[in-house]
Amino acid sequence: MSATPPPPTTANQEPAPPLHWGIVGCGWVARDYVAPAIAASANGRLLALCDLDERALAAVQPHEAGLRRTTSLDEFIQTPGLQAVYVATPNAHHARLTQALAAAGLPVLCEKPLARTATEAAGMVAAAAAHRTLLATAFDQRFHPAHQRLRELIQAGALGTVTCVRIHYACWTPADWRPDSDQGTYQNWRVSAEEAGGGALIDLAPHGLDLTQTLLGEPLLDIVALPQRRVQNYAVDDGAVLIARSASGVLLSHTVAYNCPDAFPRRTLEVIGTRARALALNTMGQTPGGSLTLTHAADGRVEEVAFDQEASPFQRQVEAFAEAVRTGRPFPFPAANYLHTMHLLDSAARPQAHRVAPGRAAAEPSPAMFNTYLDDRKAS
Repeated sequence: MSATPPPPTTANQEPAPPLHWGIVGCGWVARDYVAPAIAASANGRLLALCDLDERALAAVQPHEAGLRRTTSLDEFIQTPGLQAVYVATPNAHHARLTQALAAAGLPVLCEKPLARTATEAAGMVAAAAAHRTLLATAFDQRFHPAHQRLRELIQAGALGTVTCVRIHYACWTPADWRPDSDQGTYQNWRVSAEEAGGGALIDLAPHGLDLTQTLLGEPLLDIVALPQRRVQNYAVDDGAVLIARSASGVLLSHTVAYNCPDAFPRRTLEVIGTRARALALNTMGQTPGGSLTLTHAADGRVEEVAFDQEASPFQRQVEAFAEAVRTGRPFPFPAANYLHTMHLLDSAARPQAHRVAPGRAAAEPSPAMFNTYLDDRKAS
């Protein structure tokens, strides 16, 4: 079914009707974050769910009479009024599902990583382009108010010349890990080489790579990673350190881990400049809140930076995507961004440093491509 976005609202028109969403893959991310975000959004409504497990389907709220729940992708696609789809399945199924949805004319917001490999991702982008549908990767951390405020400060020169970014993004993920909200349906596919395409690196590093490029407003080019299998009992990596360099020479040091006890500090983002250091604590993740401070080089003064503590990154993300679908305006993050990040991941897994030339993507990424949704909002 083709999704035809309604015209934008003007001062003399009634507000546009909400975008009708569907979700394919009803695991804990969909149940605990995506479905609530759509339900709370100002411009969206949840219309249909699809999963092979009927228990997973039943666990997703709300239990409205008009909400379709089906184990058949064909039935899901034929849902009357369906206009956009959030794909939240294991990584191995992203390409197949996205291509089928694109062929049906449905815009797709797909969980990160976009695919297991850059080759799979390129096929997804090509399918969306061929069918003239919107495809985006769900990097919710772009939409965290702290990160959007931090980018404003960087772009305004408040940090001076940025020299490096340091990220630690970690958790404790044993082979039998289950989310606290599990209702007996979760299987930890994230530690399966076949289902996930890797371990901690492919699961956690995409967020840091994308966020760094978004904050800096330019692509990362040179990258290398050292993975480890040190603590957990599975065949994929349970930790990694990535070193990268941006187009202008900013260095990134990024650690990811499935072997970090949850009681430890494990979500830190630090941006070092010649005038100030920015430190964000507990802003990387699915939830709102956290803190952001600036330490000023001139006098060592620590300044608390205010931002919206309540705004959900997931809700802001689905609202931004819905707005692009409803109005026909471009989503502020082009497909070339996603392909470039996938090439970075592919290259990072190799034993020596590699330069990822922007021209390897379908369209060459430029600094302008790494603008945030905040820039788009400021212009409106």
